[in-house]
Amino acid sequence: MNSDLSRIMAIDFGSHRIGLAVSDPMKIIGQGLKTIVTNEKSIDEIVSLISEYSVSEIIVGNPLLLSGKESATSEDVAHFVKKLSEKTNINIVLVDERFTSVLAHKAMIDMGMNKKKRQNKAKVDEIASAILLQGYLDSRKR
Repeated sequence: MNSDLSRIMAIDFGSHRIGLAVSDPMKIIGQGLKTIVTNEKSIDEIVSLISEYSVSEIIVGNPLLLSGKESATSEDVAHFVKKLSEKTNINIVLVDERFTSVLAHKAMIDMGMNKKKRQNKAKVDEIASAILLQGYLDSRKR
C-alpha cells in the first residue's frame, strides 16, 4: 500500500483551453477535473490546483505528428511547460497525446451524450486530459 497520498495531474494544453485531470490519491484512476481558458492567469490557476490537490507529478500532452515527430504546437507546449516549471518544482513529464481527442469523442458517444454536448470543446479537452492521465497511470503498472 502506498502511504504517499499525493496525486498526478494531467494537462491537455491548447491555445484556447487547457484540459485538466487528476488521479486519485492511490494513483490508480484518473478523472477529469476542469477546463480553464488559456490566458496570462492560467499558470497561476494551475499552481493553485496543484496545491489544492497535493499534486506531486505533472504530465503534459505533447501533440506529436502521426510520424512521431514534434508538431508546430509542440513548441507552444514546450513554452508552456517552461513557464509552469518556473512556478513549481514538481517533475513535469511530456507524454504522447496523439488520438486523445478522438478517444474523448468516442467516450462521449459511448456515454450516450447527445450531439450538442459532444460539441462542447471544453468538455472534450477535459475528457482528453483524463484519457491521457489514465493511459499514463496504466503504463506505470506495467
